[in-house]
Amino acid sequence: MIELRPEQIQLNANVTDKDAAIRAAGKLLADSGNIDPRYVESMFGREAVANTYLGNGISIPHGLPKDRDYVLQTGICVVQSREGVTWKEGETAHLIVGIAAKSDEHITVLRRLTRVLGNKELVHKLIHTDDSADIIEALTGERPAPAAPVVPDYDQKFTATITNAHGLHARPATTFVTLAKRFAASVRVRNGNEVADGKNMLSLLQLGVGGGDEITVSAAGADAPAALAALKAGIAEGLGDEDEEESVVSGSLNWRPAHPTKTVVGVAAANGLAIGVIQQHAPQAIIVEDNPADRLLEGEILQNSLTEAKDELENVYNEVKTRLGAGKATIFQAHIELLNDPALVQSTVQRIFQGHSAAWSWQQVINERVEQMSKLDDAILAARSADLSDAGNRVLRKMLGIQSADAISTEQPVILVADDLTPSDTAALDTDSVLGFCTAAGGPTAHTAIIARSLGIPAVVASGESVLDIPSGTPCILDGFNGKLYLEPNSADVVAAQQAQISQQQIKNAAYVDRLQPANTTDGHHVEVAANVNRASDATVAIENGADGVGLMRTEFLFLERDSAPTEEEQYAAYKAMVEALDGRPLIIRTLDIGGDKNVDYLGMTDMDNSFLGLRGIRLCLARPDLFVTQLRALYRAAAHGSLQIMFPMIATLGDFEQAKGMAEAVRAELNAPSVPLGMMVEVPSAVVLADQFAAEVDFFSVGTNDLTQYVLAMDRLHPQLAKRTDSLHPAVLRMIDQTVKAAKKHDKWVGVCGGVAGDKAGAVLLTGLGVNELSVSSPDVATIKAEIRSRSLAEMQDLAQQALACRNAADVRKLVQ
Repeated sequence: MIELRPEQIQLNANVTDKDAAIRAAGKLLADSGNIDPRYVESMFGREAVANTYLGNGISIPHGLPKDRDYVLQTGICVVQSREGVTWKEGETAHLIVGIAAKSDEHITVLRRLTRVLGNKELVHKLIHTDDSADIIEALTGERPAPAAPVVPDYDQKFTATITNAHGLHARPATTFVTLAKRFAASVRVRNGNEVADGKNMLSLLQLGVGGGDEITVSAAGADAPAALAALKAGIAEGLGDEDEEESVVSGSLNWRPAHPTKTVVGVAAANGLAIGVIQQHAPQAIIVEDNPADRLLEGEILQNSLTEAKDELENVYNEVKTRLGAGKATIFQAHIELLNDPALVQSTVQRIFQGHSAAWSWQQVINERVEQMSKLDDAILAARSADLSDAGNRVLRKMLGIQSADAISTEQPVILVADDLTPSDTAALDTDSVLGFCTAAGGPTAHTAIIARSLGIPAVVASGESVLDIPSGTPCILDGFNGKLYLEPNSADVVAAQQAQISQQQIKNAAYVDRLQPANTTDGHHVEVAANVNRASDATVAIENGADGVGLMRTEFLFLERDSAPTEEEQYAAYKAMVEALDGRPLIIRTLDIGGDKNVDYLGMTDMDNSFLGLRGIRLCLARPDLFVTQLRALYRAAAHGSLQIMFPMIATLGDFEQAKGMAEAVRAELNAPSVPLGMMVEVPSAVVLADQFAAEVDFFSVGTNDLTQYVLAMDRLHPQLAKRTDSLHPAVLRMIDQTVKAAKKHDKWVGVCGGVAGDKAGAVLLTGLGVNELSVSSPDVATIKAEIRSRSLAEMQDLAQQALACRNAADVRKLVQ
């Protein structure tokens, strides 16, 4: 809570005009150590471009965002003028609340001002009181308390060169802000003469830090050295950024239509060749009328809408992380950080105070910021204005009661044409229906393009507004390699394009041709290659990509993005659809694995300091039999329709498995259902240490290398600085897998691996060499992994695996395989 001390209040001040009032407020802030005196001129600068009068005798003079370098410590002051000073014609200010804002601590005061503003009796009291405690209580909710010493010490600092190719764009900026917020210290980042709050995402982005720029990071506070050390290490390790290729084209395509008619030229954003018909997509514009209600109500609308939008973004993050990986999902963490910017809230609240609705105020503020960001010199950073617009519109829809953005639906596979697509639009695309897209605006470095590349669909951007005039239904060929859209091709060109598609697919992934062939080594050893999926439609794609079955169906996604747990019937329908989609192929369904990096509000789980060590996986299921038994009933009912195996997550003790197995058997007996194999995830060291005992009880093991790696190495796999070091090919992890395989073989049980390392070619080689029987990977990786196994002998892989167990670190292991 921000402090307001008696010495920061000037009662019955002798100020004759607005300028004098602002200077009096500035002096109070400077004397209190909140600002450098130069900030006062910035307060006058603000008045030149905006009116800080709120109404009912209250004004809130404050400086411009560009001058936050002069704010030493967030704080406020109050100048009381009983006679009042003219702020603007017809506006008389009696309470001048000066604000020096460098973080979001002052927002609570602004909210309290909303209540004060609507209470004329209280305002009259504060204008005439002789007791500064009355003002303090009104603005902070507390009577004066001893003030903590102000220590504006920014002498502790370091300089660093940003090595990220695209500078501090949204994803590395998100990691920086997340790191900074772990410390109480105030953090500033300087790029040339511009300074940003290191805990403010939007402020950091607006610095325009590019690749190769040198920045200065400084901190003040008790834990400043620790904060600076963590930030310095984070910058050195790339702030969790993924390496994006300088060119978005990973291959080349020399194909051109022999008889082109009309060609739309844009910028290549995601490679690939698509043949189909145009479907124009014009989302419904969000029109906001300024119809304000009571100011207190408008303030509640703002707060509630922000909360709902952030919760929704958390769900989007979890979904995208599963489909496309943590790196791409960070885009939506960045959206959350953008909404955490206190300046957005402050500017919106100010407009509400001036008599406008929350929705109108929010839209105005977002539009202004989007325009500012789009004018940044760095193209990468300017492209992030689309992220702010996307996140801002998500909040706006909540304010207006629009549940979600217009769904992009198609009756047939199409090539989508739009002015632009938001990251949210793109992440939600159904790749069975949308073959590719072409936009009038956008850029190859925007998050929309990055997501398109992850989805594996071709994209062309920046094609110009003329593309919006193409009628829906127009036949076309989209060339994502060369950034061209060919309209109304003749039949010969269509045939040629189809041949080019086949040729390019062979170049991109030679293994795809033999994707349905078994993964047999050159000396005849067979390895099953399955897929990790979330729903029945994913299983169909996996089988088409050559998967031998499903090694992991994640059931938690039936529980996400909803307000209550799925019923038995809903779950039964989903599991039955999965069984039928696989048509007799192996299917392993993991029971509910909520907790850790996945949470569900309606389950009422309490916050935990480290959710990865808390009530998650099988622990939650055993603690909530209402959830577990319902799921088991649905699973056993679905088992009547085909092959199905059940796997329990996060088994740490023999008691965990025995209790889960007992509950499963009770449900099976009650339903008179067929017996199904019951296996367990090997994700924690205790499961490995006791693997010989577990092997006597289970039907199979499936090693979850993502969690096993973080527990073995004691490194949070979601930590922005440690994520790149949690390599599952570390010898310590490989030794754990080796021990598990040996224990399983003694009891004639099979072992699978469903973690990320199974989809890594080096990982597949070593796991096969260790004796793993099944590799379960993401669908796009199936053909590659099968081809890699077919290219080697088991003897060779066994030799490499034994050498890997003797390596010193993961880097040495990877060099060995390469």
